[in-house]
Amino acid sequence: MTSRITARFSKAAKEDRAAYIPFIMAGFPDEDTFIGLLKTLDNCGADVIEVGIPFSDPLADGPTIQKAGKIALENGSSLEKTLSALNSIQTEIQAPVVLMSYWNPILKMGVDRFGEMMKQSGLSGTIIPDLPPDEATCWMNVAESHGLDTIFMVAPTTTPKRLEMIVNASKGFVYLVSMTGVTGSELVVSNALLKTVLSVKELTSLPVAVGFGVSNPDQAAALSDVADGVIVGSALIKKCLESPDGMAAKKAVSDLSLGIVERLGKSQAAGHA
Repeated sequence: MTSRITARFSKAAKEDRAAYIPFIMAGFPDEDTFIGLLKTLDNCGADVIEVGIPFSDPLADGPTIQKAGKIALENGSSLEKTLSALNSIQTEIQAPVVLMSYWNPILKMGVDRFGEMMKQSGLSGTIIPDLPPDEATCWMNVAESHGLDTIFMVAPTTTPKRLEMIVNASKGFVYLVSMTGVTGSELVVSNALLKTVLSVKELTSLPVAVGFGVSNPDQAAALSDVADGVIVGSALIKKCLESPDGMAAKKAVSDLSLGIVERLGKSQAAGHA
């Protein structure tokens, strides 16, 4: 059975464009605005929406997303509250939603219960940065039983042997980290990065989406010539942090998203690479 994520990437491919995958933090800048941002991104044409679960030790996140997570935790956000909130609005969001969570909150909830709540909330998959595929059998079995995709990350420094293992374990898409370091670092869309995208695509039939450091339409356009999807996180969070209130945050996120979506057509991107 084709997953909702696979269907969305197929739709984008048929339209000769890369998929747009925005990231927002659950409970940030407050619970109501978070829900409003989800709907805004859906309306702006997001193909898949990544929702981060705030965590006290976010090793893969840079200062911008760390700050958003800290605010969300201070607001009382949690994995369980986020799943309940997403459950209540699942019929209002067209794009498949994936959760980005570290492993500890999932273990605390219980792997089986997490899987059941993910399914009940209409979610489509997970990204768990600190759970490598060779330690993920328990979760992957639960995820598969609920029809959830497990998306793993690869980096430019991933060895060929591990790269093959990771892409073979992934479902939905492969998340290619554009650089060594954390989210929000300045990205240079180099020929080396584009070659890395192509080399990963040679190993898998899954879509390959690039994240970390993508902050503007020009970068998205340059990547979309070879990547199947572009993930934007810190730039959207920064817009929210700079906004005086929730309404302004939704407008700023909408403006950036529409600008990126407009540039993701592969024919438009030709020449940027």
